[in-house]
Amino acid sequence: MERLVERLDDAKRSLVTLTEALALEAPSPLERDGAIQRFEYTFEALWKLGQRYLYVVEALQANSPNGVFRNLALAGLLSQEETSLALAMAQDRNLTVHTYLEPLAVRIHGNLPLYRGLMEVLLERIEAALARS
Repeated sequence: MERLVERLDDAKRSLVTLTEALALEAPSPLERDGAIQRFEYTFEALWKLGQRYLYVVEALQANSPNGVFRNLALAGLLSQEETSLALAMAQDRNLTVHTYLEPLAVRIHGNLPLYRGLMEVLLERIEAALARS
């Protein structure tokens, strides 16, 4: 359980940095790319938190972000619509890690506010579920 709480704290701290980056009005290309980098590490913290939560609380195992998001839906922490968004988020994260194209960076940066909102909701739900257990 201690490691789960550490993962929760890591994800919350990461989300704060992403939120900060998204607060910039008319970001420069460098600021945009920095926001995408913050998205990448926040995504990593979030899916690893979900993975640990599933293992410790739900006794479910998932070894990939997509598997984690699908199992979080089965556990009642994500709706179908949220799960679809989470899977799209995972796909965008994979694209940012493996390639850089300017139009792709612009598109993904435009999606970051949606992803940030989803991450915040999921963190709140996991935290609430932990408080109940």
